[in-house]
Amino acid sequence: AMRCCACLFQQSLQCSPSKMAAGESNSRSSCLNLSTPGPLGNAQASNGSPGGSASNMTTSSSACSADTAAISSSLPGSPASVLVYREPVYNWQATKSTVKERFAFLFNNEVLSDVHFLVGKGMGVQRIPAHRFALAVGSAVFDAMFNGGMATTSTEIELPDVEPAAFLALLKFLYSDEVQIGPETVMTTLYTAKKYAVPALEAHCVEFLKKNLRADNAFMLLTQARLFDEPQLASLCLENIDKNTADALAAEGFTDIDLDTLMAVLERDTLGVREVRLFGAAVRWAEAEAQRQQLQPTPENKRRVLGKALGLIRFPLMTIEEFAAGPAQSGILTDREVVSLFLHFTVNPKPHVEFIDRPRCCLRGKECSITRFAQVESRWGYSGTSDRIRFSVNRRIFVVGFGLYGSIHGPTDYQVNIQIIHTDSNTVLGQNDTGFSCDGTANTFRVMFKEPVEILPSVNYIACATLKGPDSHYGTKGMRKVTHEAPATGTKTCFTFCYAAGNNNGTSVEDGQIPEVIFYT
Repeated sequence: AMRCCACLFQQSLQCSPSKMAAGESNSRSSCLNLSTPGPLGNAQASNGSPGGSASNMTTSSSACSADTAAISSSLPGSPASVLVYREPVYNWQATKSTVKERFAFLFNNEVLSDVHFLVGKGMGVQRIPAHRFALAVGSAVFDAMFNGGMATTSTEIELPDVEPAAFLALLKFLYSDEVQIGPETVMTTLYTAKKYAVPALEAHCVEFLKKNLRADNAFMLLTQARLFDEPQLASLCLENIDKNTADALAAEGFTDIDLDTLMAVLERDTLGVREVRLFGAAVRWAEAEAQRQQLQPTPENKRRVLGKALGLIRFPLMTIEEFAAGPAQSGILTDREVVSLFLHFTVNPKPHVEFIDRPRCCLRGKECSITRFAQVESRWGYSGTSDRIRFSVNRRIFVVGFGLYGSIHGPTDYQVNIQIIHTDSNTVLGQNDTGFSCDGTANTFRVMFKEPVEILPSVNYIACATLKGPDSHYGTKGMRKVTHEAPATGTKTCFTFCYAAGNNNGTSVEDGQIPEVIFYT
C-alpha cells in the first residue's frame, strides 16, 4: 500500500523526481576484478594480494580489514588499461577535516561497519552496511535495538517492511544531516522516519508534502496524513479541499480514500460545492469501494458500503430539480426517504427529514440578498449581448446566484448564461448555462450558480447575465452603494457598483438588469 501511495503521489506532481543517493558500492572483489571501486574510489584487492603502493608504504591493519590496496601501474600480470593509482583507504581520515565529513564518508560504506540490514522484500532486497554507534546517536529506536535490555547481537537485521530507498534516505540524514527526498520516496521515507523515531526527518517530509499539496492530490495526502498521525498536514489538506472542493473530488485519488476519511470530509461545514456534486462523488467512491470488496455495484451494495457516510450528505440543500434528476432516481435512497425529501422541497411548513439541512459553512447562516434598484420599469430588450455590472464588497462572501427580471408579456421561459468574472485577470470564476421561468410580474427570478463563487474584499468583479427571450422589466433609480446588515449580528456587507465597460447590453449603476445578488457570508 505504501509503494502504491508513493507512485500516486509521484504521478500527481509536475516536478522532476529527486534521486536517492545510494552511496558508493563497496562490495568486495578480487584484485583481478578491478572495475569495482572501493571507498574513495580506490580499487579493492582480494585477501592476501599485495597491498603496498608505489611509494612503498606499509599497509596498516585497518587498510587490510577493508580489503583495499593502492594499485601501481607496474603490477605484473594485470591489464594495463585498468591499472590506476588511487588514494590509499587507510588514510581516509586525513582528507576529512570535520566530524560531519567523516561520518558522511561512512554512509552506506563497509569501512568500520559492524551491522548490515537486509532491506525490502523478495528480489528487491538490498544489503546495506551501517554503524551501530552512528545509528544509536540519531535514533532512540536504534539505540534500544543495539544497547537496550533486549539488544540484538545479530550482525544482519531483516527489514522487510521498509523500502531500500527510504532506508537509505534515513541513513543519509543520520550520517550527514542531508535531506534527499522526492515525490517517489517521500511517503516511504516519512513512514521510515516515524518507525525509527527521527522527528527532524519527519518534519522535512511533511514540509515537502505541504509545498506540493494541490487539489489533485489533497485526498491522497489526507489519507496518508491520517495514517501517519500528522494533524498539521491533515488540516492543510482539508483546507485545500474546502477551497477547491470540485477539483479535489474530480481527482483520481479521491475514490481510493478509506471510509473514515470520506466521512471526515462529508462532515465538514466548509466545503465549497453544491450538495448534488457531493452526492455524485460519493456514488463514484461507493462504486470503487464495492469493487475493492468484490461486490457488484448495485444500488443496495453502494448504500451498504457508504454506511453512515450517506447520512452526511445534505440532500435538503439541493434544489428539487437536482434531487429529482439524481438522488431520487439512484436507487440508493429508500422510497420513504425519497418521499420525505420531496415533501420537504414542496410543502410548508416543511416536515422533519432524517438528513442534515444545515448549510455548509462557506454558505454559513441564512441566505442573503441585496437589491440595487429602487424602481421597476418596462421594457428591456435582448439581442445576444450581455448585461454587465462591476462590483466589489467589503468582506468575504460567497455568491450563489442572481435575481433577474422577467418578461413583460406574461408567463415566459428564458435561456440565460450567468457569470462572475475577475476584472483584473478576466478570469471566469463561476458560470451556469441554464434557464428560468417567469410569471409576467415585475418580481425578480432566481438563477443560481452550480457552485458558490468566493468573493474577496476590495477586489473588483463583473456580474454578467446573457438572456435569450422577450423584452423584460428593468430597474431604475439604481444605487452605487448598497449595504446588507445581518439581523442577528449586525454585521454589514457593503456592495459598491460601477459601470462595466466593454460589450454591454446597457446595464449601468442607474438602470438595467441584474437587480439582485444572492449570497452567503
